[in-house]
Amino acid sequence: MAKTNENGVMLTSEELSVFCDQIALMLESGMTLRDGIDMLAEDEEKQGAKAKPYASLRSTVEETGSLYIAMKEREQEWPHYMVEMVGIGEETGRLEEIMKNLSRYYTREGKIKDAASSAVTYPLVLGIMMVIIIAVLLWRVMPVFRRVLNSLGVSPDAGSMKLMRAGTICGWIVLALVGVLILCVVIVAVMMRTGKREKTLAFLRKLLPPVQKISEKLSASRIAGMLGMMLGGGFPIENALDLSEGALDDESSKEKVKEIRGKMNDGEPFADAVSSTGLFTDFYNRILKIGSASGHEPQVLTKISEVYEEQVEDDLGRMISLIEPVMVALLSVVIGAILLSMMLPMVGVMSNL
Repeated sequence: MAKTNENGVMLTSEELSVFCDQIALMLESGMTLRDGIDMLAEDEEKQGAKAKPYASLRSTVEETGSLYIAMKEREQEWPHYMVEMVGIGEETGRLEEIMKNLSRYYTREGKIKDAASSAVTYPLVLGIMMVIIIAVLLWRVMPVFRRVLNSLGVSPDAGSMKLMRAGTICGWIVLALVGVLILCVVIVAVMMRTGKREKTLAFLRKLLPPVQKISEKLSASRIAGMLGMMLGGGFPIENALDLSEGALDDESSKEKVKEIRGKMNDGEPFADAVSSTGLFTDFYNRILKIGSASGHEPQVLTKISEVYEEQVEDDLGRMISLIEPVMVALLSVVIGAILLSMMLPMVGVMSNL
């Protein structure tokens, strides 16, 4: 989710990615955090940028030399995951590598959010168009059509009347269903931006199986990516699991990490503990076991994270490609039924003239 800085400007995933990339480039060039943040803050002021993340961090970084402390003091402005990963980077001395990984992470997250937004926005716009078109047909066109028939002094036969009533009823039913669906989408969107986000997601997972599958893959991607970064940073697996639980911001992911840690406390190896939780599919569990045996767990986990994120994007794309023709077909059928219910009686009347 985008965060609001002290100026009330939302930091998007793309802006967070750029922020992390700039910090990584600064550290790679040998510049200190104090000098780098100060330089970037001055550049913000010169450009008159709306969002000023560096300016908000400058004073604390100058006093403490710690980016983690500066971000922790303003945690409401930054993603919890980013703040904790910055702390891990400073603790392990691998802040530059962590910031590069975070830059890639928020780039991918931005793509996923764009895909999710498209999956919701396009059907919502199409649904609103359906409501408008059907409402115009029912409230404007149908009454005019009946007045035209009455002005001609001709009454439609019983079959034509049934057809007109069927078209009208069909239109009202679809109008009501689409209206309720649009209202539900708006309510869900509002709930996702409040403190009831987790409850809303849990409800959607139970209600919609595709959402459940996408959520599971996203959870697997985040856990694998985080553990891969920490293990690559030299953390023991037990410490990595403890820190991951604190850095994750969704309850389903936290529960998975707790389950893995509990099984490891019972004596199971890491790869076996992950396998028994069902976090990954059997294929990736086998790859993880091979990686564990060869000492390449960080690389394997990072790759698994990237693959799952790509699958999430593909799944969202398929949802969009499925919703679009269904909505168009429904719109065509309903409008066609309403128009036929008007035109066929008119044809009968014209043939009798």
